[in-house]
Amino acid sequence: MALTQPQPEEAAAVLRGNLAVTACMETLQVGYLHAVAAAAGCSLSQPFPDNGIDWHVSHGSREHRVDDEVTVKIQLKATQQVAPDPAGPFFSFTLDNDHLRKLARPRVAVPRLLVVMLLPRRVDHWLRARPDALELRHCCYWVNLAGHPVTGQRRTNVRVPTGKVFDDRALCDIMARVGAGGSP
Repeated sequence: MALTQPQPEEAAAVLRGNLAVTACMETLQVGYLHAVAAAAGCSLSQPFPDNGIDWHVSHGSREHRVDDEVTVKIQLKATQQVAPDPAGPFFSFTLDNDHLRKLARPRVAVPRLLVVMLLPRRVDHWLRARPDALELRHCCYWVNLAGHPVTGQRRTNVRVPTGKVFDDRALCDIMARVGAGGSP
């Protein structure tokens, strides 16, 4: 008689801490950013106080034409309101107008990006560890909102392209464009 191991869905309930889910979402997206930055060979710094921008990501290379180190500013957001792996060319994400104004300034010295993480509704589906991988579900998408208009009274819907997955290769490509004097 063979014994079977319980599948994750069948496993006994795990006693999780009492942090608010939104605080856990924020922690998870920071971990995702750290992993992407590490794989891209970038450094991270966190402004204090953050004033609407969560992280500065810097990339050094002799190949950059504008400076040997270029930086982008990143505003992180996470949501469970959008289904993971969204169908179509984009998904809608709602931003407070004050955040949008900061991210949408058309002329800035340091480019600004919005990075949105889509998470499953069940916390126990956020990650899975096994000997060959740590699987984090689902992923982040990025968008440059420079020039985006404010259309709502307090909040505005923005379109986040599903083709712009935020990973180490995307970050390296972003930094190469910024390093060449272009936009992300």
